[in-house]
Amino acid sequence: MGDLGLFGPDSVAWRLHADPVMLVGGLRALLIQACEPRAMAGVVEHSAYRADPWGRLHRTAEFVLGTTYGDTATARRLVRRVRAVHGHVAGVDPVTGRAYSAADPDLLLWIHAVEVHSFLAAYRAYAGRVSPGDADQYVAEMATVAVMVGLPARLAPTTYGELREYLRSVEGLRVTSASREGLRLLMFPPMPLRYRPLWAVPVTAAVAILPRRIRRLYRLPWLSPATPAVRAAVIPLARVLDVTLPKAPVVREAHERARLAASA
Repeated sequence: MGDLGLFGPDSVAWRLHADPVMLVGGLRALLIQACEPRAMAGVVEHSAYRADPWGRLHRTAEFVLGTTYGDTATARRLVRRVRAVHGHVAGVDPVTGRAYSAADPDLLLWIHAVEVHSFLAAYRAYAGRVSPGDADQYVAEMATVAVMVGLPARLAPTTYGELREYLRSVEGLRVTSASREGLRLLMFPPMPLRYRPLWAVPVTAAVAILPRRIRRLYRLPWLSPATPAVRAAVIPLARVLDVTLPKAPVVREAHERARLAASA
């Protein structure tokens, strides 16, 4: 009962990852990650994202929440599952002609860095302030998970400055036919028509905080004055959802374990 997992209630990860705006951060991350042709080739050739996009999104959320709030055994089980999947993901990217592997440190670093930066960007834009010190702490916390998944520790950014420096250094990003297909699926996933206006909210919020160079690659039209308007609409909605929506069971269980540990 006293096992608080990899982090605990004093971590920045516990503060960020239960917030509804993490969905926005996840969508932002997917759009950016897809601009690395080898990473996108791995998704196209080794996943059922077209047939089951909601399942893929659910599995990603389960991993993030489980490694953040689960006990140590849960975190390790989820990491083992990801590493087992990665062991079968390899091939040749048809766009660049370069070999890829999900266990490649370069690709592991790319996926990890974009996800961490996107979660921070979404929280700062739509949920609340993250101090420079907390941003550094968060990046260091997430490095723990990345190393468990297989990223060499020497490559894992441990400060926000290192994270930004790495992302600015990445070259060769492009939008392929596969990444454009991913964009269309993200914007128009299989769902009843009555829910599409609701889905447009997190998608628009994600596009609003995309780096300009990524929007240019996708040729997504965007007027800078629209960004404050999106923030003004999303922030109060996110706060209402944060208060009214029930937290995931793994989050509630983590807080109960923390309460029991503090009172012991």
